[in-house]
Amino acid sequence: MAEPEQVTFYEAAGGEETFRVLVHHFYQGVAADPALRAMYPEEDLGPAEERLRLFLIQYWGGPNTYSQQRGHPRLRMRHVPFVVDEAAKEAWLRHMRKALDETVAERGLPPQAEQMLWNYFTMAAQAMINSPS
Repeated sequence: MAEPEQVTFYEAAGGEETFRVLVHHFYQGVAADPALRAMYPEEDLGPAEERLRLFLIQYWGGPNTYSQQRGHPRLRMRHVPFVVDEAAKEAWLRHMRKALDETVAERGLPPQAEQMLWNYFTMAAQAMINSPS
């Protein structure tokens, strides 16, 4: 008897399309937020959007394209040039919450998957703080 195939969170959540939708909604919010937008020196947010999408895909069990292109994620190190304080964390989470809600509505993400993503985002946002408020 063959063993059942393991399904990654990435696959169970809808694969690349789910993460593409989530990250696109998130960066729409960032683009309209002067405080967060200042952290993105590039004129076009497209490259930042792609980096986050590839990172999340890899983190949640999809292809490791992010590491192939950029090496180890080193998230804290990559955020050192920016002031990430409590206000920035809260703004980031506000936009991610809205993006997650929109993605759930569009993609029909199961509640358990939504909660796992939100738990990760809140933990990661807290870990990125590098400046006292």
